[in-house]
Amino acid sequence: QVQLVESGGGLVQPGGSLRLSCAASGIIFSIYAMDWYRQAPGKQRELVAHITRGGSTNYADSVKGRFTISRDNAKKTLYLQMNSLKPEDTAVYYCYAQTLGTWGQGTQVTVSS
Repeated sequence: QVQLVESGGGLVQPGGSLRLSCAASGIIFSIYAMDWYRQAPGKQRELVAHITRGGSTNYADSVKGRFTISRDNAKKTLYLQMNSLKPEDTAVYYCYAQTLGTWGQGTQVTVSS
């Protein structure tokens, strides 16, 4: 059974940092490209960052230079390092394996003073 479990969300002040994790099970993690998406209240889910199985990355313009996606294939874990957080980054963040069509349950990130 394929499972993706996010963690690391929370409440942080503007300018702060968080690191999200997504632990995968039931898959050969290393062979899949992975994504981080987010969904803010009243808005559509949007792609934040993408990483290929080879480690190449792409980012939404709104997070370039602030967020870093990475992966540890030995630990079967996907990461999203988020720096210089802004109130507009507030959302539920999801990891996604597109090839498998599998979503995690999401983790809430709230940026507020």
